[in-house]
Amino acid sequence: MLKVDNASVFFAARDGRAVQALDRVSLDIPNGGFVVALGTSGCGKSTLLNAMAGFLPLSSGSITLDGAPVTQPGAERGVVFQKDSLLPWKSVLDNVALGLKFAGVPRSERTERAHALLRLVGLQDFAKAAPYELSGGMRQRVGLARALAPDPKILLMDEPFGALDSMTREQMQELLVSVWARTGKQVFFITHSIEEALFLGTQVIVMSPRPGRIVARFEVDFVRCFARDRDARTIKTLPAFSELREEIRAIVHQTEDQELAIP
Repeated sequence: MLKVDNASVFFAARDGRAVQALDRVSLDIPNGGFVVALGTSGCGKSTLLNAMAGFLPLSSGSITLDGAPVTQPGAERGVVFQKDSLLPWKSVLDNVALGLKFAGVPRSERTERAHALLRLVGLQDFAKAAPYELSGGMRQRVGLARALAPDPKILLMDEPFGALDSMTREQMQELLVSVWARTGKQVFFITHSIEEALFLGTQVIVMSPRPGRIVARFEVDFVRCFARDRDARTIKTLPAFSELREEIRAIVHQTEDQELAIP
């Protein structure tokens, strides 16, 4: 389990003031859990993810993974960024295997592992391709495979589908559910799309404007329905899905109104 306990983060502004990004956030992501964070821009979602990844120290509070403190980056936490961040001079296969190479895994073993992951994300025919030869959705698949290569306990995903067209985005959502169901990884996923959050998450959290706090939590099960039935269109038209989407939309809009009211 990844556990966030009363996490707060302050940044120093240029004028010397302390700006608070997170305020006493507590969150548990159990084994097999898929937690999705929603909120307005600047509410601290990415700050929270970066702290989970070990890229950013907390000002107070703690983050632990299976009881061990998270204080720096580690192979047990895989990160998928907003941009694919692939190395353009390396092949798709070598990009996927890059972390394994840094970890000292023998070439034959990391090549076998990279090929298996490319099959998992449906890119087995593009192992020798260069990243610039791929579409945006395909590059994000490579990024997902690269994050999975060290076999992390948790995937941290910072709005990875935000720049994709709607059709590709839906395909990537369905692929991610398939990967999650097959691997059983914990996932923390950031998005601005309420529909995406409901479709993917086992828990959806809504964060307030800065300083970021969790103002609402929803336990949901649509992702498990899709993993079992593979019928995304029907799931997204269920009355329960639509009702919860509108309930969350009202909360998000309320937080937006509060942000606009801040002088």
